[in-house]
Amino acid sequence: MENSDISRGGRTLVIAIAIAALLIALHSVFSQLSAPKVYGPDDTEIAVSAGDRFSVAVPDDPGGFHWIVAAPRPDPAVLRPAGAHEANGGAGPARYLDFEAVRPGRTDLRLVRCRRCSAGAADEPGARTLNFRVTVG
Repeated sequence: MENSDISRGGRTLVIAIAIAALLIALHSVFSQLSAPKVYGPDDTEIAVSAGDRFSVAVPDDPGGFHWIVAAPRPDPAVLRPAGAHEANGGAGPARYLDFEAVRPGRTDLRLVRCRRCSAGAADEPGARTLNFRVTVG
């Protein structure tokens, strides 16, 4: 075997590793760019595009309260609930309510923090209400 064969094989290996590293870096960047946008309690106006997914992060409350989507529910032709998850946000534990923008339109999204979360949940002692106007373009 000649030295040129070895160095050619070594160069091929280095190029293959560099391409793999570049692809991994690109995947990481695109994953972060395409991650759902997160809105907080103060973001009362939400504008998204049809097909977008987004989350509303609300403070987790270990005192037995839960956050729910309350009546009147958003127009399902415009906005659809897509689940929920919990994570540790910048200000501590948070609950993320996930949504999918279905098609262009405007709808209201009302969240209530409640304990029993039955009819009249917004009137429970300690309940809290958040209202959002969601515009899907």
